[in-house]
Amino acid sequence: MTPVPAIHPDTPFIPLPERLRTLAAAQPAALAVQDPERSLTYAELDARMDRVAAALQRDGVQAGQAIAVYANASVDYVVLFLGALRAGVVVAPLAPSVTPDTLVAMLRDAQAQHLWVDASTQALVPADHGVPQVSLLADLGTWMAPEGSQPQPVAIAPEAPFNIIYSSGTTGTPKGIVQSHGMRWTHVRRGLAYGYGPASRALLSTPLYSNTTLVVFFPTLAFGGAVVLMPKFDARRYLELAQQERITHTMLVPVQYQRLMAVADFDAFDLSAFQMKFCTSAPFSAALKAEVLRRWPGGLVEFYGMTEGGGTCLLNAHEHPDKLHTVGRPAEGHDIRLIDEDGIELNLAVNPDAVGEVVGHSPGMMTGYHNQPDKTREAEWFDAQGKRFIRTGDVGRLDADGFLVLMDRRKDMIISGGFNVYPSDLEAQFRQHPAVQDVAVVGMPSVQWGETPVAFVVVRPAADAGDASPESLKDWFNARAGKTQRVAAVHVVGELPRSAIGKVLKRELRDSLAGEASRTSSN
Repeated sequence: MTPVPAIHPDTPFIPLPERLRTLAAAQPAALAVQDPERSLTYAELDARMDRVAAALQRDGVQAGQAIAVYANASVDYVVLFLGALRAGVVVAPLAPSVTPDTLVAMLRDAQAQHLWVDASTQALVPADHGVPQVSLLADLGTWMAPEGSQPQPVAIAPEAPFNIIYSSGTTGTPKGIVQSHGMRWTHVRRGLAYGYGPASRALLSTPLYSNTTLVVFFPTLAFGGAVVLMPKFDARRYLELAQQERITHTMLVPVQYQRLMAVADFDAFDLSAFQMKFCTSAPFSAALKAEVLRRWPGGLVEFYGMTEGGGTCLLNAHEHPDKLHTVGRPAEGHDIRLIDEDGIELNLAVNPDAVGEVVGHSPGMMTGYHNQPDKTREAEWFDAQGKRFIRTGDVGRLDADGFLVLMDRRKDMIISGGFNVYPSDLEAQFRQHPAVQDVAVVGMPSVQWGETPVAFVVVRPAADAGDASPESLKDWFNARAGKTQRVAAVHVVGELPRSAIGKVLKRELRDSLAGEASRTSSN
C-alpha cells in the first residue's frame, strides 16, 4: 500500500477512471461502494471496471459513443457507469419514471449502443426501442470480460464527453445535457472545501441518473471515501443508516429534509459524525434550513445551479444564518449576472435592487444539448465581450452583500393585471399558516386579469378541519396579501406532484386545473 495521493487546488486534470486506478493501488481493501445487498473495495471496483471496459471494446462500442442505463441505484450500476468511462464511453443514465415514448426518444437522441436495465425496469421497455442489445444488470457478471481482463488504454481529454444527463422533463421533452470529463473534475476539486477524504462516508438516497446525486458521488470516490447507496428513500431507515454507518456527508433534496425533521424521535439518533450536508434541486425554505441547522450536527451547504453548468451559488448556511432566505454567493471563479427580458444586462451599480433573469458562467459548463443546437443557442447568453453564459430561467436579485435572492422561475412568474407576481412570495406567506404543511402556487388564465394565482395546499395531519378548509385558507391569505397577489382559489390536496429529485411539477398542477375547467364547460 502507498499513501493516497492528495488533491490540491492546483492539481491538474485527472480523468476519474485514472484516479480510481491510483486509489485501488493505494488502498485496495478500503470500502468504495455498498448497497443493501453487497459492497466492493477499491481493488474490486477497479478490477470490475476493467472487465466492463474490455467487454464494451469487445462488443465494438467506441470511445465517444454512448450506452444508456435505465435502472435504480446499485453497486452493479456503479460498476457499469465507471467501467464505461474507462473505455471512453459516454454514459446516459435515464430515469425509470419516464414514459415509454420518452424513453425511446432519449435512447435515439443519445444514439445508445447498449441499453442496461434491472428487474424493476425490464418490463417497462417497449419492444420497438430500436437499441441493438438489452442486457440485464443482474447478468453483469456473465457479460463482463473474464477476470483479469485489461481493456485497451484510452486517452481521455478534459473536453471528452463524460455523460449525457437528461433534464427532468418538468416542462416538456427532456433535453440531453452533455457534460465533459473536465466539468466533472471541476466538481471533484470543489470538494476540497468540504472535507472529503479516505475517511469520508457519503449516504446517497437520490437517484444516480440525477446530477444532484453525482455532484457528491464522484468527489466522494475521487477523494478515496466510501459511498453508501440507499435506492429507495425512507426517512427512518435513512436515520438508522446514518447512525450505523457513521455517515459524514450526504446530499438530500428539500422534501427529504422536511420528512426527516418530521420523524418523531429524530433527536434520538446519533448523527454526530456528520461533517457536511448538501441540498439542491428545489426551493429550500429559510425556516427548514434553520431547523436543520438547529437540530442536525455538521455544516449545511445549499448549491444553486443547473445541470447545464454556468454559474453556481453556494450558501454555507452554518456560516451565514442571517442569509437563509438566499441561495448564497457565486462560487469562486463563477460569474453571476442579471439580464432583462430583452437580454440586456442590468446595471446594478445604477439600480442595485434590479430584478432580472439569472445568467451564469463558470469553469464547468455543458458542451451543449445533445443533437439540439437550436436549444443550445436558446440557453446561451453572451456579454459585450463575447463571454459565454448559461441562462437559468430563474428570476432574482443580488443583495448588498452579493447574495442571490431568487424570486421564481421565469416561466412560473404570473403577470396579473400587468404586475409581476412571484409564486415563491405567495408560497412563503402561505407557509406562515399553522395548518399548511406544503404549498404550490401557479398562474391560471383570467379574462379580467390575464392571469391569476391559484394555490394548491397540503395541510398538516393534525390541522383543525375548519381552519384548513379551502375557503378559510383563501380568506386568511388574501387578508394578508397585496391586491395583485390575492389568490382566486385554494385547492387542498393530499400531496404535491414531484419529480424523483423533489421538484414540484407545476405543469401537472396547471394541467389538472385546465382539465377540470374543460370538463366543467362540456357538462
